[in-house]
Order: sequence, then C-alpha cells, then structure tokens
Amino acid sequence: MADIKYYDVILKPVITEKSMAGMGEKKYTFLVHTEANKSQIKEAVEKMFEGTKVKKVNTMNMDGKNKRRGAVTGQTAKTKKAIVQLTEDSKDIEIFSGL
Repeated sequence: MADIKYYDVILKPVITEKSMAGMGEKKYTFLVHTEANKSQIKEAVEKMFEGTKVKKVNTMNMDGKNKRRGAVTGQTAKTKKAIVQLTEDSKDIEIFSGL
C-alpha cells in the first residue's frame, strides 16, 4: 500500500441534492483516495479544515461504470466516497458555505 499523506486523501467535495440536504446535520460528502481508510480520512478533514472535529466517517466503494465507444467497451475508474459527520461544537466547513 502506498504511503498516503493527509493532503492526498480528499480529492474533491461531492455536490448533489442529497449531500446538500445532509449539511444541515453537519454531514459532508467527499470523493477520497481509494486506498484511504477511515482514520486517515478523519485526520485529513481535521487538518485541512481548522476547528473541525469529526464524530463519524462512513465510506463507500463504488465500481466503475461500463462505457461503450462504438464496438469497444470499457470501464471508468473505481472511486471511493466518504460521508463525514462533524460534532455539534465543531465549526462548519467553509467550502460549502454560500452554496
């Protein structure tokens, strides 16, 4: 397994209707590195966003989708998604404010 630094764990936030509804309960959704575990995700969120304390992390492995281009078939890359729940006294994550 590769040595993953905390700044390599979180790839980008997931902006969907369902993830935006979860922000009221301090749940934030991110695409993360496929080899990252829950403790690495927790550490990355707490280091990257000042004043946040993670209560719980849920992860999902998502397989790639089948795609066709003429007669040739292939698959998109596998991804991993993490739903991070913050504690009640934690600060909100600023990148989601104003959306």
